[in-house]
Amino acid sequence: MSTATTKSAVKPTERLINLLVAPHVSEKAARAGEKHNQYVFRVRRDATKPEIRKAVELMFSVEVDAVQVVNVMGKNKRFGATMGRRSDWKKAYVSLKSGQTIDLTGAAKA
Repeated sequence: MSTATTKSAVKPTERLINLLVAPHVSEKAARAGEKHNQYVFRVRRDATKPEIRKAVELMFSVEVDAVQVVNVMGKNKRFGATMGRRSDWKKAYVSLKSGQTIDLTGAAKA
């Protein structure tokens, strides 16, 4: 009998689908989208640039030009009398090649 533990096998496409948490909507993200054809996403903390590129290309059927990643540190916040801390998270700026767009509004195409 082997005592070695094995990790549960996760399919590569399943990991890519779970990599993007949500689009990040802010004024700064809107400016980046207008000026540089960039879209901003919240991603898992263990995500890498090549994985983010593949995930966006898989989920939205677009061509990605570049990916920049920012680790956002959580803030210390007071909850009544006790001090708490918000979680750290990762943000990805995804630049698309010219002519490519992503519809994040979810509007139906006519």
